[in-house]
Amino acid sequence: MSVLHAAIMAPFLFAAFVPVIRKRFKMIHTGWFVLIVPVVLFGLLLTYLPVVRDTATAGVSTLPWMPSLGIDFTVYMDGLALLFALMITGIGALVVLYSIYYLDPEQEAIHRFYLYLLLFMGAMLGIVLSDNMIVLYTFWELTSISSFLLIAFWYERDRSRYGALKSMLITVLGGFAMLAGFVLLHSLTDTWSIRETISLLGNISDHPLFLLAMILVLIGAFTKSAQFPFHIWLPDAMEAPTPVSAYLHSATMVKAGLYLVARFSPIFAGQVEWFWIVSLGGIITMCYGSIMAVRQTDLKALLAYSTVSQLGLIMSLLGAGSAAVHMGVGEESLLYAGATTAAIFHLINHATFKGALFMVAGIVDHETGTRDMRKLGGILTMMPITFTMACISGFSMAGIPPFNGYLSKEMFLEAMVELTHADFFSLQMWGVLFPILAFLGSVFTFVYCMIFIFKTFGGRYQPDKLDGKPHDPAWGMLLPPAILALLVIVLGFVPNVLSNRLIEPAMRAILPGIVPASGHFDVHISFWHGFTPALWMTIGVIVLGTLLYKLLPRWKGIYNRYPARLTLNHLYDSVLHYSERLSKGFTLRYMSGSVHHYLVYIFVFLIGLIGVGLLRAQGISLNTEGSAPITIYEAILLLMLVGAAVAVPFARQRLIAVIMTGAVGYIVTMFFVLFRAPDLALTQMIVETVSVVLFLLCFYHMPELRREVSTKRSRWLNGVIAVGVGVVMTFVALAASGSSPFESISGYFVKNSHDLGGGDNVVNVILVDFRGFDTFLEITVLGIAALGIYAMIQLQMKVRDTGARVLYVKPKIEPAPSVPVGRTRKEAQTISKNMNLFKSNDVILATGTKVIVFVILTFALYLFFAGHNNPGGGFIGGLMAASALVLLALAFNVELARRVIPIDYRDLIATGLGIAYMTGIGSFLFGVPFLSHTFAYVELPLLGKTELATAMIFDLGVFLTVVGVTMTIILQIGEDR
Repeated sequence: MSVLHAAIMAPFLFAAFVPVIRKRFKMIHTGWFVLIVPVVLFGLLLTYLPVVRDTATAGVSTLPWMPSLGIDFTVYMDGLALLFALMITGIGALVVLYSIYYLDPEQEAIHRFYLYLLLFMGAMLGIVLSDNMIVLYTFWELTSISSFLLIAFWYERDRSRYGALKSMLITVLGGFAMLAGFVLLHSLTDTWSIRETISLLGNISDHPLFLLAMILVLIGAFTKSAQFPFHIWLPDAMEAPTPVSAYLHSATMVKAGLYLVARFSPIFAGQVEWFWIVSLGGIITMCYGSIMAVRQTDLKALLAYSTVSQLGLIMSLLGAGSAAVHMGVGEESLLYAGATTAAIFHLINHATFKGALFMVAGIVDHETGTRDMRKLGGILTMMPITFTMACISGFSMAGIPPFNGYLSKEMFLEAMVELTHADFFSLQMWGVLFPILAFLGSVFTFVYCMIFIFKTFGGRYQPDKLDGKPHDPAWGMLLPPAILALLVIVLGFVPNVLSNRLIEPAMRAILPGIVPASGHFDVHISFWHGFTPALWMTIGVIVLGTLLYKLLPRWKGIYNRYPARLTLNHLYDSVLHYSERLSKGFTLRYMSGSVHHYLVYIFVFLIGLIGVGLLRAQGISLNTEGSAPITIYEAILLLMLVGAAVAVPFARQRLIAVIMTGAVGYIVTMFFVLFRAPDLALTQMIVETVSVVLFLLCFYHMPELRREVSTKRSRWLNGVIAVGVGVVMTFVALAASGSSPFESISGYFVKNSHDLGGGDNVVNVILVDFRGFDTFLEITVLGIAALGIYAMIQLQMKVRDTGARVLYVKPKIEPAPSVPVGRTRKEAQTISKNMNLFKSNDVILATGTKVIVFVILTFALYLFFAGHNNPGGGFIGGLMAASALVLLALAFNVELARRVIPIDYRDLIATGLGIAYMTGIGSFLFGVPFLSHTFAYVELPLLGKTELATAMIFDLGVFLTVVGVTMTIILQIGEDR
C-alpha cells in the first residue's frame, strides 16, 4: 500500500475508533484526537509540492481490486490532485478546531459528528486522488451519503431532514448520470483509467456516443457543484451545523463538481458543446446566485446563494479556458489559458474567504442566538474581532482591493472580455453576453457582501431580539477564521507565492495539450494591468453596487412580485409530492395485506418470466444422459418428500403445517447424506431445527388470524400456480444440467482446492477463498436482516389512521388471553404447551441440556477448526453453536439464557462482520486483491507441523456473525410478550 493509499484510508480507519475515544476519554473533547488526522495529512501532502512543481505526475500506485474487470484502486498525484487534497485537509483541520469550540459535547453527539466528518474527508481524498473512474464514482457517492448524515446531524428538526434528503436525491441522481457517462467512455476505450482515456482521445472524439458521455458527466458535475438549475439543494443544506457548512459547502463537496470538470477537460474541452454548456451554464449560475443572495435575511442562506454564485464564476472560467484547447499550442491559446489560471486562483481564494465567512456567521449565531439579519445590527463594537474578519473576507468576496478576491475577480473579468475577441464557437455574435453577465453578477455580488457586513454588524442594536449580550468568542473559535482571513490578506499582497507551486502544476494537469515548449506555463499575478476594460468594469461594479445597496429598501420589494409557484423549489416539492401520491396509490392497489396475494404476484411473474425465457432461448436441451440411476432408497425418500409436501396445504392446524414443513427439510437432509454431501447435510439439518423453532415463535406472536373463504376458483388458481412453479423450476434444473455451453467449473475447484486454497474440504475452501466475496456479502445481508428484525420488534408505535387504512403495530404488553385469538382451543393448548418451554422448567429436558449443550458447543468448535480440511466450517459451526444456545433457552428461559451467557448478540454481529471486513482489507497491505488469502505450514510446540491459513480469520468472522444473527432473531422474538 502506497503513501497515497494510506492517506485516503487514514480518515476511514480513524473514524472506526471515534466512538471508542468518546467512551474512554470523556474528559477530553473528541475533536482534539480527530484534529491529528487532517493536520498530519496536510503536512504529508506539503512534501509533494516540490515534486509536483518539477514533474507532471508525482507518483502512480495501484492496488488490485477487480483485475478481471479492469477495476483497480489506482491513485496518482499531480498538480490538480494536490491542490484539492491540500484544501480538503487544510480547511478540514481548521473546521475540526472550530467545531471543538462550536459544538457542546454535553449537548451534542459529537462522536457521530466527527465520524461522519472523517468519512467525508476520506471520500473527498478518494475522489481527487483516484485514477479509476469506478473508484472515483464509489467515493463520489460516499460523499453524498456522508454529507446527508452531516446535514441531518440535528435530525430532530424537520428542515434538517428535508435538506439532507434534498441534497442526497439531487447529488445521487447526478452521480448515476455520471456513472452512465463513465460506462460509455469505457465502451469507447475499454479502460476505466482517466489517464489512459486521455491518451486514447484521438480515437474516440468523433464517436456518436462521445457527446452523450460528455453530457452525462457534466450532469454529475453540475448537480454536485450546485449549478443552475440543480442548485436548489445547497440553500436547504444550510440546516447543517456551521462547521459542516464551512467545510462541505465552501471548500470541499461543492468543489467536487469543479474538480470533475477540470479533471475531464483534457478529454472533452475540445468540443464546442463543452465550451457552451460549461461557460454559459456557469455564468448564468453566477448571476442567478448573486441576485437571489440579495433577498435573503438569514446569514447562512445568503452565504449559500453566494456560494452558488461563486461556483458559477469558477465554472464559467473553466469553460472559457477550454477555448485554449481549441486553439492548440501557440501564443494565442495562452490568452484563453489565462481563464484557467483565474479559475484555479479563485478556487483557492474562495476557499479562504468563504470558509472564514461561514465561521463568522457561526460565531454570530453562537453568541447572539440568531442568524436573522432583521434581528441583528449594532454589534460592531461588541464583537470587534469578528467584525474585522467579516470585513476582510466580505470585501475579498466583493472584489475590493487589496484582498485576494480582487485579483481573481479582475482576472475573471479580463477572461470574459477576451471572449468577445474570439472568432470561433460562434463567439463573434454571442461573445458579448459573457462580460455583460459577468458585470451584472459582480454588481449583485458587491451588494450582498455589503448586506452581510453592515446589516449584521452596523445599524441599530436590538437587544430585545437577542438571547444574550453579544461578545467575541473564545480564542479557539476565533483562530480558524482568523487564519483564513490572514491568508486572504497574504494572497492579496503576495499572490505569486502560489503561482509556481500550485497554480502552474494544476494548469498542466487541466491543459496538458497546450503546455508551452518550456514545459511550464508562465503564471504571474499582479495588481496593476493598466487601464483595461476589466479595471473600468471593477470601478463600475463598486459605484453601481454602492448605489444599489444604499437604495436597497426602495427596490428590494421587487422580489416579492415573483410568483412562488414558478420557483424551482416549488417544482421540486411538487414532483416529490405527486410522485409520493402516485406511488402510494399504486402500492395500495396491490398491497392488500394478504401474504397469499403477494405470493400469487411473485409466482405468476416467476412463471411468466422464466417460462418465456425457456421458450425463446436457443440451444436449450433437457438431455439427461449420463445421469445416475435412481436407487430404491432415493425412491422411498422421494415418495416421503412428496407426501410431506402435499400434506402441508391440507393441514388444519399451524403446528401440523410447521411439523410437515420441517419434515420436508429433514428428508432433503437425507438426500444430502445419500449423495455424500456431509457439509450440506449438516447445514440443512441445523437450519431446519432452528427454522421450526422460529416458526413456532412467530406463529405464537402473530396477530389475529384472518381466514379467507376459499372458493373452488381460488383453489384451482392455487393449484395451477403451484404446479406451474414446480414444472418451470424442474425444466430450469434440467436445462442447466443438460445444455450448459461451458465446461463445469467444479473440476477446477477439486483440482486446486489443496494447492491454492490450502484445504481439502472443497466446499469450505470455495466459501472462504474461491468465492469468499459471495460469503462476505451474504453475512452482511444476514446481519442487516437481523438488525432490521430487532428494530421492528423494538419499535413501539401507536395505531394511527392514515386516511386509507389503519396500520397494525405492536400493542402494549398485556396478559395473554386464555385462548389466543384466531386459534382453536386445542391448537392454542398445543402451542402454549410447546411455548412454555421458554418460560417453565421441564426437569428431563433441563437436566439433559446441562450436558448436551456442552457436547454441541464442543462439536461446533470442532466443525469450525476442522472445516478447512474436513466437513464443517464457520457457517456450519456457527449454526451448530447457535442451536446449542437455542436449546438452552428452550430448556430454561430466555432471561436465564441471557444471564448465563451475558453477550449482546448485536455486538457479536458487528464483531463478526468487522473481522470479515478487516480480513478483506488486510489484503491491500500486501498489494493483492481484496479478500485474498494465503496459508503456510509451521512447526508449533506440542502440535508439530500445523497449517495456518488466513481464511480461518475470515471464517471466524462468519462463525460469529451466524451465531449473532441467529440468536438476535430467536431471543428477540422469544422475549417479545
